[in-house]
Amino acid sequence: MHATALPARYALPWKAVLSHAFRPFMDFYFPDFSANIDWRQRPRLRDKELASFGFGAKPNLMVADKLAEARLHNGQKVLMHIEIQAQRDATLARRMYDYHSRINEAYGLPVASLALLADQHPGWRPPGFRLQLGDTIAEFSFGSAKLLDHLTDMQALEASHNPVAWLTLAHFRSQQAHHDADALYAAKLHLTRLLFQHRWSQRRIIVLFNAINWMMALPESHDRRYGLAIDRLEKEHGMKKLYNSFEQMFVNDGIKIGQKRGLQEGLELGIEKGIEKGIKRGIEQGVERGLERGRKEGAAALLERLLVQRFGPLPPTASRRLAKASLQQLEAWSDALAEAQSLKQVFR
Repeated sequence: MHATALPARYALPWKAVLSHAFRPFMDFYFPDFSANIDWRQRPRLRDKELASFGFGAKPNLMVADKLAEARLHNGQKVLMHIEIQAQRDATLARRMYDYHSRINEAYGLPVASLALLADQHPGWRPPGFRLQLGDTIAEFSFGSAKLLDHLTDMQALEASHNPVAWLTLAHFRSQQAHHDADALYAAKLHLTRLLFQHRWSQRRIIVLFNAINWMMALPESHDRRYGLAIDRLEKEHGMKKLYNSFEQMFVNDGIKIGQKRGLQEGLELGIEKGIEKGIKRGIEQGVERGLERGRKEGAAALLERLLVQRFGPLPPTASRRLAKASLQQLEAWSDALAEAQSLKQVFR
């Protein structure tokens, strides 16, 4: 019987990669529109403002929204609303219409509404939105691209230096695996090898490593094998400490390491050596309290490590905030780290 993989998460990986590689995304999925953008001026991402409009889909529909302000070659300033839709949703066209209307009203700027249809159904292509009441008719259409349409040449995708082509492969392979841990492990390892072959910058590799770990989460036994394989790849390619960069996954998942450390006796064994022995040595009455303590301390330790890797030594005030924070706050900061450009943006 095959091991069962954890549910795939699509929204956060796409959001992180779009923030890091917005132009490659536009070049890959919307090349005609991208050609009209003056990329000499970096687009301004306005996602936090988009969230305040409150038109989100149901949580299980897995959407990712982006709002970016850019300037065209003719000097005109425009806004781009981008949605990644990982499942069929009959309300998509209406939501796109509502977003378009609200954004236009709020900013008074032209709005380009674009959707990447990343579901598994080739025939699902929403035509747009039409509302009629008597002689009053409102019609709205939006630009869309189908992820499945870009999978006709898998070798070309693997060879492409565009990171969005790589993420498209990861998305498709995650859907193909259907929670089969063996299949997901093989696909994830193959995609990781491609990362090393492309020789991207370390920052780009870290962003993509985080994306693949959020999207292609493996059960513990397969994850250990994956970690060993990454160690070998790092040595082969002369790269160091990349695997540590995506321990972020453990923060977002409730800190597996902290959970396993368990009771005080388990805590003394440490993150590297602790794990299951500590839990087994604990007494039944202290398990629940020990696990909670382990989660919190594990989350704080890992987040501090990631922050130091990203921004350098932390000021005393930041260290104190990490030590006093609740588990929920630590998880929120870890989510913010994926897109943050400074330590201040993580803690705000």
